[in-house]
Amino acid sequence: MAGRIEDYALIGDMQTAALVSRDGAVDWLCLPRFDSPAVFAGLLGTDEHGFWRIGPAEPVADADAAGPPRSLFTDSGEIRVIPPTAAAPAVPADRRRYRGDSLILEQEWDSQGGSVRVIDFMPPRPLAGRDSVPQMIRIVEGLSGRVRMRSALRMRFSYGRVVPWVHRVEQADGSHRTCAVAGPDSVWLDGEAETYGQHLTTYADFTVGEGERIAFALTWQASHLPAPSAPDAENLLIETMQFWRDWVSQCTYQGPYREAVVRSLITLKGLTYAPTGGIVAAPTTSLPEDIGGERNWDYRYTWLRDAAITLSSLLRTGYRDEARAWREWLLRAVAGDPENLQIMYGIAGERELTESELDWLPGYEGSQPVRVGNGAAGQLQLDVYGEVVEALHLAHMTGLTRNDHAHHLQLKLISYLEQHWTEPDEGIWEVRGPRRHFVHSKVMAWVAVDRTIKLIEQSPTDGPLERWKELRDTIHRDVCEKGYDAERNTFTQYYGGQELDASLLLIPQVGFLPPDDKRVIGTIEAIQRELSTEDGFVLRYPTHDEHGENVDGLSGHEGAFLACSFWLADDLAMIGRVQEARELFDKLLSLRNDVGLLAEEWDPRAKRQVGNFPQAFSHVPLIDTALRLTACAGAYLSAQATV
Repeated sequence: MAGRIEDYALIGDMQTAALVSRDGAVDWLCLPRFDSPAVFAGLLGTDEHGFWRIGPAEPVADADAAGPPRSLFTDSGEIRVIPPTAAAPAVPADRRRYRGDSLILEQEWDSQGGSVRVIDFMPPRPLAGRDSVPQMIRIVEGLSGRVRMRSALRMRFSYGRVVPWVHRVEQADGSHRTCAVAGPDSVWLDGEAETYGQHLTTYADFTVGEGERIAFALTWQASHLPAPSAPDAENLLIETMQFWRDWVSQCTYQGPYREAVVRSLITLKGLTYAPTGGIVAAPTTSLPEDIGGERNWDYRYTWLRDAAITLSSLLRTGYRDEARAWREWLLRAVAGDPENLQIMYGIAGERELTESELDWLPGYEGSQPVRVGNGAAGQLQLDVYGEVVEALHLAHMTGLTRNDHAHHLQLKLISYLEQHWTEPDEGIWEVRGPRRHFVHSKVMAWVAVDRTIKLIEQSPTDGPLERWKELRDTIHRDVCEKGYDAERNTFTQYYGGQELDASLLLIPQVGFLPPDDKRVIGTIEAIQRELSTEDGFVLRYPTHDEHGENVDGLSGHEGAFLACSFWLADDLAMIGRVQEARELFDKLLSLRNDVGLLAEEWDPRAKRQVGNFPQAFSHVPLIDTALRLTACAGAYLSAQATV
């Protein structure tokens, strides 16, 4: 059974990623890419759909529990608790952490016989090495005493549907490897402990003593190719740690929130598909926004919006190579058809992301359907033009090498907007209800035109400058006249509506109006009053009207959207309520799990993370708010020094 979303930690190689639970189980891994079918899909079902668990096979010490000790494994390899009471929980690791600033995970258990550590990581594949293969390495290290351990590996291809042919392959030296094959895929298990098969599962039982290390490695290879080489686990561990040290050393942020910022940057790097520069929104599909409901989506693709704001954060923290790679990805993805800009693409720029349902998977805690692909790829979301142009503008302003193709693309996008900005769209939140004239979409259309005007004014780029200045003014008037409720002193979600929308918090951040404008302050206060939860976090929009009717085409409710809550902290700082902003930011940081990761949303009723995990759209605004609050502190100190 899958753990709580926040029970998982991320490891990855910048081409795919795995989620490792506190009980030592890998419950999610797609091979060979983020968007490939999962080999371990237990996260969205049960152990029958694939997992790899390593942990103590003997009783686990628990000084706080009365009664008999607990055990992680039964003789058949299934996880089971022998509880002191019937309600005793499953056994997590006693401690876990990332090794320094890296994606190398360490988990430790204290058992009756001693203490043991399991080190999990995926070696980064060379940036240009598209033929390199993904590997997951697990090293068991004895810390004290002697501990009996068990590895239980159940591979299920095609999201848990296909049981592969598992067989032993004898080597010239008399050793053997375990190979699982189904269709185009093969997965090879190498280990320093003897394995055996039982119940369609591969086991290894072994004992580790103090100072001993026993390594296992799982390697994917296309089934028609020769067997991949067995990896050198210890050497790869050293190289992987050095990779992360080198990468983190480029970070230019040195403020008071450095730990949270660096962990978020590492997470964003882990969500980047290195061969192309595309950035996935999350490495998972169908983790629910509403536990038990239908708000379950596949996030293993590159949203232009998410990727554009990610580029902004990377640029402002010193990561120019990633920004340059994303810009090149964008140019390739959009090439030849900028008028039909999609809101998202595959990680290599694919356009076809057909949505379907996997009816054999019961879903995370019964949340159905489980979806792959994403039908929102065909939606019209005019705000995306603004986010893309803003990212290109920032790249230009921060000195990223000029790219004439990027400038040409920007002009083509504005030419399209000039003809279509008056149309209704589905908006930033991808509602599956009717198209509307969303205020945020119009504001971001204004941003696209405004930044392009600046490009023409500041660089040798030609364009109809006066005409677009008039267009900018027209959009601005239109929003202020049709999207603003003067009686309530707030902007609204869409023209003629009464509902609020947290995306309105971006109005001062993108420069549409200054922070001290009474309409901005009124909107911030209205969102605090009408869209905030009891603990001060922010909902995206009301999912139901005053009659209880659904308004976005979906049943159920959702949690507080973490990105919107960070936006509120930004706005509070911008209007001078800095202490309130810091308090909200600290509360948001406290929602991270013990290894610093955030999902998409926070369920204020269940007090748990919900939605796909970890979520780029949560970690990016965390970085942005940290930068803003650090700047506010610097401005305050400078002002004090002049008094």
